[in-house]
Amino acid sequence: MAKAAEHLPPIEEVFDPHSQAYMNDPVPQCLALARRGRLVWYEPWQAWIMTRMPDIMACWKEEPLSSDFYDWEFAPPRPPQDQWSNFERALIGHSLLADHDHHRLVRRVTAPAFSRNVVDAIQRKIEPDVKRLFDELGEPESFDYIEKIAAHIPFISITRMVGIPEKYWPDIKQVILTFTETWNPTISDERREKARQDSNRAIDILKLVIAERRSAPEQDDFLSTLLKIEQENPGFEEGDIITLILALVGAGADTTLVAQQWSVYALLKHKDQVAKALASPDAFSNAFSEISRWGTASKMGFARYAPRDMEILGHSVRKGQMVLMMPHLKDHDPEYYDHPEVFDVSREFNPDVLFGYGPRYCIGAALAKRQLYLTISELFKRFPDVELAAEPERDGSDHNAVVFKQLMLKTNCK
Repeated sequence: MAKAAEHLPPIEEVFDPHSQAYMNDPVPQCLALARRGRLVWYEPWQAWIMTRMPDIMACWKEEPLSSDFYDWEFAPPRPPQDQWSNFERALIGHSLLADHDHHRLVRRVTAPAFSRNVVDAIQRKIEPDVKRLFDELGEPESFDYIEKIAAHIPFISITRMVGIPEKYWPDIKQVILTFTETWNPTISDERREKARQDSNRAIDILKLVIAERRSAPEQDDFLSTLLKIEQENPGFEEGDIITLILALVGAGADTTLVAQQWSVYALLKHKDQVAKALASPDAFSNAFSEISRWGTASKMGFARYAPRDMEILGHSVRKGQMVLMMPHLKDHDPEYYDHPEVFDVSREFNPDVLFGYGPRYCIGAALAKRQLYLTISELFKRFPDVELAAEPERDGSDHNAVVFKQLMLKTNCK
């Protein structure tokens, strides 16, 4: 076995998530990477890739690695605190990605803001926006789902949910959607700096929104809940509110746009399972895990950084080196799932790690899935006989996920 391994081609020859081959069918490349070992050095990214779920889950739970972008060996120097811009105050001082103790505080005190009752209330708030978009669409013979629906719903629903007044939407939309690029290791320094400047402008707008809300009566939205939490919990500050909103809008809108595309595509490829998937919000929650597993849309993973020289899974990892955890490598592995080639919205996930695990589980997961459920249910309610007009062409411009250039649908309503 060892001799055979010596003759394997370099991993970059068999795994390239930005290649056309990966975009068309990521499964062979994901399996090839996973079978190279539990921790694999990937030269193009100057990073280690963690490939096995038990190791990834242990890393999420025990947090031996740093989540602080500035601990990366190629990150710009960490600015001294007296030179922090709004961006550094959010990313370093109050970030969900950084300090473990403060992160746990934020998770604990904000948990009520993501309860089932809150999610139900938010659904009632965004339903009119979903219906309005479909009303404006009318009954065309065909349409691009991305252009007409998916490109709008994530931003509209999340900003409505948060409580950002509509007068700020045009300005903040221009600058907040690049937030996740501020720590993306696969893009240029120039693009990261542009994202950082955008985030500073977005924070300026959020500060105005928060100041207005402090002087206004309490409203039924996420921001009002966070301001109440701030009053009741020492240590939870305005910077935490800003970081949470940045993550929800900046990261949430981007990832939900990808999820919109793949959810519609997967269900139209398996129309016999649409009714079961959309039977209830809970049914869709499970179905979405299967949609994501089947689609394997991710190109990247969860970035962590070695806080010191250390040994990980038998390899010497140097201080500052990136370790990318890639849970999606398991998605079509027969050692992890029975019959992984089969799409089954009733498949059981135990545990379900789609949105992370342990202390770093995505706090907005329930909100994201409810938004998807609302929109996709409305699609099939308006157009029960909808089908794909053509196989969508993949778009290679997204650094994080496999996405479509268009998703043309035939409504069959005339």
